[in-house]
Amino acid sequence: MSLRTWTIREVLEWATEDFARRGIESPRLDAELLVAKALGIDRVGLYLDLNRPLLEQERGLIRPLVARRREGEPVAYILGYREFYARRFCVTPDVLIPRPDTETLIDHALACIPVDAPCRVLDVGTGSGAIAITIAAERPLATVTATDLSEAALKVARGNAETHEVAARIRFERVDLVASGEQYDVILSNPPYVARSDIETLQTEVRDHEPIAALDGGEDGLDVVKALLTATEPATAPGAQILIEVGQGQAQSVLDFAIEETSWEPVAVYKDLNRVDRVVHLRRI
Repeated sequence: MSLRTWTIREVLEWATEDFARRGIESPRLDAELLVAKALGIDRVGLYLDLNRPLLEQERGLIRPLVARRREGEPVAYILGYREFYARRFCVTPDVLIPRPDTETLIDHALACIPVDAPCRVLDVGTGSGAIAITIAAERPLATVTATDLSEAALKVARGNAETHEVAARIRFERVDLVASGEQYDVILSNPPYVARSDIETLQTEVRDHEPIAALDGGEDGLDVVKALLTATEPATAPGAQILIEVGQGQAQSVLDFAIEETSWEPVAVYKDLNRVDRVVHLRRI
C-alpha cells in the first residue's frame, strides 16, 4: 500500500485480491475478519463505513495481520479465537482449531446425555476444550472430565471454561487418554486421525501451524482411536456410550476393530454436513 489515501473498501479489495492470488480459500472473508480486528470493529461496522479513509496508523495495524495470513497462518490464530457451536473459543497454536465437522459429534452426543439427570462425561484430547465446554453448557446436570497430554492445551481449555462459566463442572486432567479408577457414562473424542503418510498432503496452514500431535494418528491414522477404545473399557460399564470423530474412509475399520477386539458394539455412524462418515457411535456390552 502506498502513501496515498486508502478507504476501508479499497483496503478490503486489495487484501482480497492478494489472498486470492495466493490460493487462500476464503479471501474476502479473511480480509474482512483481519481488517475488522485491526480497526477494533465487527464486519457489520466495516460495511457501515466502507468509504471512510483510513489513517496511516490504522493501515499500520492492518499490514502485519495481512502479512501473517500471507505466510499461511490460520485466521483463527491471528484473531485468537474461533466460533464453535454458537460460542467463541480462544485458540492458540497449542490447540487444534475447532471445525464444523466436530459439531456433528456434539449434536449426537447431546442426544445421549439426559437434560434432566446427572451424567458423567469424558472428553479425551480436549485441546481448546470446545467439546467439554459445549457439553457442560448445554447439559447443566452433567459432570465433565477433560483430558489432554499437553499442559499448554489444558491452560487454553481452562481459560475457555472460565469464559463460558462452566469451570466448576469440568475437571481438567493432564493424562494419556483416561485417568485410572474413574467411571463414565458417555465418552467423547476428536482424536488425532490423520495417517502419518498423509500429513504432508494437508493444507499448508494446517500442516505448518496446527499442533502435529493433535493430527498424527500413526501409520493408518487409527493408532489413537484403537488405544482409546481399549483404554476406555475399564472406565465404563455395560450401557455406556462412546462417540469418536474419524477421518474419511475410516469408520468401517473402527467398527471392525471394536467388534473384533473390544467390548464395544456398533450403534451408528453419523455423516457430517458434507455427507462424509464422521462420527462412530458405540455402546459398551
